[in-house]
Amino acid sequence: MTIVRSQNYTNALQEVIRFISLDSKTRALAFKHQLDTPINNLDNMPFKFRKSIYFDNDNIRDLIFKGYTVVYKIDMKKNTITIVGLRNTQEKLS
Repeated sequence: MTIVRSQNYTNALQEVIRFISLDSKTRALAFKHQLDTPINNLDNMPFKFRKSIYFDNDNIRDLIFKGYTVVYKIDMKKNTITIVGLRNTQEKLS
């Protein structure tokens, strides 16, 4: 499966990295690299993580990572996994 990172996800990730880098640029880069590992492995087991609590759709999943939720959508017909967004788990969905 092909993994596609949406612009929404990319923007949210950049925001998180900027925030972490205020404390430590090294930790910010480590966070990004550590987050990339489970995302890049989604193609092996796309249904590994729980069904999203934000959507009523079995093909939308939540990958929880260090207090953040990575929401992704599995499209079996297109053979893609789209990383939809990144949320702090303590924020409310708007």
